Amino acid sequence: MVDDWRLILVTGPARSGKSEWAENLASQSNLSVIYVATAIDYPEDAAWQARIQAHQQRRPPDWQTLHAPIDLAGTIQRQPGSVCLLIDSLGTWLTNVLEQDAVLWSETLQKLLAALTQAECQIIVVGEETGWGVVPAYPVGRLFRDRMGELLRQIGAISDQVYLVSAGYALNIKALGIYVSPMSPSYSPEAE
Repeated sequence: MVDDWRLILVTGPARSGKSEWAENLASQSNLSVIYVATAIDYPEDAAWQARIQAHQQRRPPDWQTLHAPIDLAGTIQRQPGSVCLLIDSLGTWLTNVLEQDAVLWSETLQKLLAALTQAECQIIVVGEETGWGVVPAYPVGRLFRDRMGELLRQIGAISDQVYLVSAGYALNIKALGIYVSPMSPSYSPEAE
């Protein structure tokens, strides 16, 4: 891992080891770690509670936890420069704001990108890859897939490192890959 970084994106499919890799990177930062949980707590959902507990049990006891299910940009802006933020996860956060119309979503996205760009602390963001081939049958599924792709692409562009984690292995794809230029401004995935 390169020591000189400010923003890292960790992405990959479900159950690939993304969170564990991000936690490892945060531990190596030698800074106080603040874990930013984006999940909304659903006490009646036992499976959801089990996922949350598994994440909590893996984290060192000295890590602080903040909950930011909606105001992720504001949470980032309020952090001092002397910490490492570990944000887990973008997909969960996106689900919480998915009902925003296209205009409000654009504003929310720009606020998040500005917060990530202007932050003085180190930040590790975990985001899920979706839509690796199957087009969702329902409009809300397509909307999630399109917005998640847009979110990852834009955060990847401003990140110092981008890791793809699959089958328990992490690759720094920013170091290995070739940047793909964005599509023309007239293209809108939500129009499909």
